[in-house]
Amino acid sequence: MVEQGGGGGAMSFLKRFPPPADGVRHQQPDTEALLAGRSLGSGTLYIAESRLSWLENSGVGFSLDYPTISLHAVSRDLSAYPREHLYVMVNAKFEEETKEAPMTEEEGDDSDDDVEPIAEFRFVPSDKSALEAMFSAMCECQALHPDPDDEDSDNDYEGDEYDVEARDGMEVDIAPVVAGQFEDAEVDH
Repeated sequence: MVEQGGGGGAMSFLKRFPPPADGVRHQQPDTEALLAGRSLGSGTLYIAESRLSWLENSGVGFSLDYPTISLHAVSRDLSAYPREHLYVMVNAKFEEETKEAPMTEEEGDDSDDDVEPIAEFRFVPSDKSALEAMFSAMCECQALHPDPDDEDSDNDYEGDEYDVEARDGMEVDIAPVVAGQFEDAEVDH
């Protein structure tokens, strides 16, 4: 269980808030949330039109605004993580010691404008058959929040799930995937 506040090892970006009530496109109970490989516990994932939220049964959780989400995908690569999951890459930094919400681009360190902070979340439902519905709901909701800086954002998603690991029948690292664009990755044969 993750505790709120500054207690030993607690993630301070976790806050107590009520579950979203409006515009929920998908609700997935019994979903483990991981941040950078560290489990935050099991709770309910809410894919709502306004934001993506995850709440532990105790009512502690977090929300992600869609404009900060640069990538979401279904990961079936069991070498990356031992269970199939919804992978979400976020342009924000989440730190254990910080007492504030995640840093946004504007609040970040201005010393290097080319590098944005990145956080990687994995949402692992107990029922892996729910992954397709989770992915579809994410696509629908993310489409409601196009990136104003991306002129081609309307054309990035054509409606079919893109299985990153199965591309061309080879294993690829998800790291080269950027904002809907797929680049060739180096693969050792």
